Parts: sequence; structure tokens; C-alpha cells
Amino acid sequence: MLTGIHFILTYACNFECDHCFLYSSPMSQGTFTIGQVTKILAEAEKIGTVEWIFYEGGEPFLLFPLLNESIKRASVKGFKVGVVTNAHGANSEEDAELWLRPLAESGLSFLSISNDTFHYGEEPENPATIASSVAKKLGIEASTICIEPPQVIQPSTNVEDKGQPVVGGGAKFRGRAVEKLTKNLPLRPWSELCECPYEELESPSRVHIDAHGNVQICQGISMGNMWMTPLSELVLKYRPNDHPICAPLLRGGPSELAKALGVAPEPGYVDECHFCYLTRRANIEKYPDYLAPKQVYGFE
Repeated sequence: MLTGIHFILTYACNFECDHCFLYSSPMSQGTFTIGQVTKILAEAEKIGTVEWIFYEGGEPFLLFPLLNESIKRASVKGFKVGVVTNAHGANSEEDAELWLRPLAESGLSFLSISNDTFHYGEEPENPATIASSVAKKLGIEASTICIEPPQVIQPSTNVEDKGQPVVGGGAKFRGRAVEKLTKNLPLRPWSELCECPYEELESPSRVHIDAHGNVQICQGISMGNMWMTPLSELVLKYRPNDHPICAPLLRGGPSELAKALGVAPEPGYVDECHFCYLTRRANIEKYPDYLAPKQVYGFE
């Protein structure tokens, strides 16, 4: 049951973080128009089960007028509305209120703020902490996303650990993280990576939609293009066992996907996302309708 629609309002971002799923940067292309937002909100109403609308990026605060109006239009339709941001512009409490009060008045109820070393280093007082404090004063619920650089955690003496080191920090090895963060990390045998532990591929509760129309079940795995087929129809007709990427992932994770797509695996990968991402990236020309957009794979 689809309960959440997440707009990738723009791929552009004032940061270019090493862990970014989407390869976002100041140069990234792909931004919604308010007309496109309105069409998707109408489709969300048709689906009938959607409760939450999220606006994210990239960095959605780079498009403040579009963000504010998009929140207003979603709220008027009765959706709960959230925003994912790095708190761009919240350089003081006064500045943060200048940005956040109009959004609260437009119907924003939840703010998810990135605050970690990728964004603000070790600085304890930063735009993220300022925005969080001000949001709560304005009645906006706020939470923090904190992803740290990968750390190798050595196993304990617990038998269940099987003596294998674990990679901590919270980064998922998709997108730019594969290029920037995997060096010298311990690898797991490819044959052990036989499930998708993170995404609801069989019955997604949320999808991410970009301005190009890609309806993403996971970043870079598309259900279809809603500018070609209406979103409500795509959701109704989604059959995971007929999807050339989701079906093998459901049967046996990345190891089964590699077999299905004819990819010879490397001896090991950091985690399931690492294996899955590289397998998909090698097949984007073969399955352009399902492995989209190219932005997520580091291609323009």
C-alpha cells in the first residue's frame, strides 16, 4: 500500500557529499515545475492510500518559492507534508525563522535535517542545529539524519558474529558512496548477499519521483515514467514478479540479480547495496526504462 510520495524537487544541491545516493551537486540538472507538482498531487489523490507528501532533493530550499507553494498545494489537499533538507540558509535563528515560518503557515508538519560530518564537519552549532531548534518553536516536528564516514567495527567474541568485521556509519553504498567510500573496506563474499534488506520491493510504501517522471522504488530502480503513464495507473499495474530488476532481487537478492542479468560478480562487496548498484550500473543501457535515471548512476 503506497502511503508516501517523495518528490525529488531538484537534483541540484549546494553540497556534493561523498555518500549521496543521487550524485547531487551544484551542477546537477532536473527540477520540477509547479505544474508538474500539481499533476502528481492529483494522481496521489486518485491512488487513495497516500498520506504523506515529502519534498527533498538535492536541496529543496534552493527553490524556496517552489517549495513553499508545493507545500501549500499538498496541505490544501489534506496530505501531511514533510521536507528533507540540509538546512540551507539557516545561518542564525532569525534567518531560520525567515525560511521556516512561511513553510509552517503553508502546512509543513515535519522537517528531516541532515546533520553530520559530511555536511558540517565537527561544528556543533551549525545551520542544521539552528533549524531544528527553530522548527520546534514553530510547531514543526523535526528529526536529524546523521550518516558518518564508514568505520570498520571489529567483531566481538560472540559466536554469532562469525568473526566478520562490520562496516558501521550508516552509509548505504549506492551512488557516489560506491565511488568515494568503499576503498579499503572489508568485503563480504558475493554468494552471501542474497536478499535486499532495505527496500519494500514487493509492495512499496513510498516512491521517489523526479522531474523527468521516473517513479523510483529504490534510487535508480524505476517502476515506470509517469509522464508516459499516469502515476495512479503505474501503481495499480505494478507487478514486482514481472519487473526485470525487482523480480530477481526478491528471489535471491543481488546474487540472483547478477545471475539474471549475466553479470560475472567480483569475489566480494561491502554490502548488498554495493553489489546491487554495480550490477545495475553495468546494465543501464540494456534496461533504460527500469534503471533510471542515469543521474543516479553518475551519468548526465
